[in-house]
Formats: sequence, C-alpha cells, structure tokens
Amino acid sequence: MASPFYQYAKILANTTNYAKRMARLSNRIFGEMARPTEPTSFKVVKLLSAEPLDQTQRFVNYYPRHNEIHILMRTLRAHGLYRDEHEDFKDEMKRLRILRGKGPPKKGEGKRAKKKDL
Repeated sequence: MASPFYQYAKILANTTNYAKRMARLSNRIFGEMARPTEPTSFKVVKLLSAEPLDQTQRFVNYYPRHNEIHILMRTLRAHGLYRDEHEDFKDEMKRLRILRGKGPPKKGEGKRAKKKDL
C-alpha cells in the first residue's frame, strides 16, 4: 500500500483543477509564489516580500530619539540633576513679566469681573 504522502504527490502531479488549486494553496501557506511568475516580474515579487523599510534597524536607528531624550532631560531638571540654561532663562523671563504685571490676571480679576463692578 502506498503512503499518504506519495498519494498526495501523485495528485499534485496531475493537471486537474483540484491539483492546481491545492498547489496554489500549498504555496500560499508556505510563503512561496502562488502562481508561476516570469523572471522579468520576479523583481516586484522580491520587493513586496522583503521586510518593510520602516521596520529595518537601519531606518529605525537613523535619527536619535528626540522625544524620549527631551522627556528624560525635563524629568532630570525637575529633580535638580540637570541644568538647562535655556529653560532657566525662559522661567526667569516669565517671572519678570509677571513682576511687571504682564502675566494673566488672577481668578476673579479678569475682564468679565471688572464689567460686573461697573
């Protein structure tokens, strides 16, 4: 008696419609080309089967991680472990603006509150 694999191979060797469909299904399952492809259009098959460029390490690691570094530096500055002169300057300018009276009004001293007094 013949083995099941031999019988399966014999069915696939046939050119029946069922054999063709089973061969295509087998190729799709195992990542091969489902239908025969000409060598001239094989370049497209290779391009589409390759890993996407945005997932390759060369592209992922091209630019530094600015967002993560910024969050880390802001946290370190809040803990007093890092001194950012530009942020210090901006804080000082904000403080001086408030001292000159250029900051936002306090709660209940805005334009609407002044209109009610009149």
